[in-house]
Amino acid sequence: KGRFCCFSQESIDDVDSWGESIEKLLSCKTGQMAFQDFLKSEYSEENILFWLACEEYKKITSAPEMISRANQIYTEFVQTEAPRQVNIDSGTRTNITNNISEPTLNSFDTAQKMIFSLMARDCYPRFLKSDIYQSILQNHGKS
Repeated sequence: KGRFCCFSQESIDDVDSWGESIEKLLSCKTGQMAFQDFLKSEYSEENILFWLACEEYKKITSAPEMISRANQIYTEFVQTEAPRQVNIDSGTRTNITNNISEPTLNSFDTAQKMIFSLMARDCYPRFLKSDIYQSILQNHGKS
């Protein structure tokens, strides 16, 4: 509670726009953190963590770093029984598994889109009704 009051007013100005779309929510670092807190409370934090890891992964410019990071993402989120296994279909999981030895910047795109859809369709509407979001709105006079 009140965790977001330590952010500067600039970073919090977009709070009211978070309700317009999940894209606006995720385009803001503070929004990402608030959504992550909410997902943690729902025991589905792996979704935002996977999505953010994929966003960072797509910015990689060196092959050795890409291979290393692809394997980290795979081990943490994709492989069966991963500690933070994301809910993707078996075909997508198999495709990533088969290609993990030669990853590309697009290796996780299909899985990332699935998780984004899941968050947009399922988690985001609940986030907007959550105490976390409502208290942030009230604390910033935007309710």
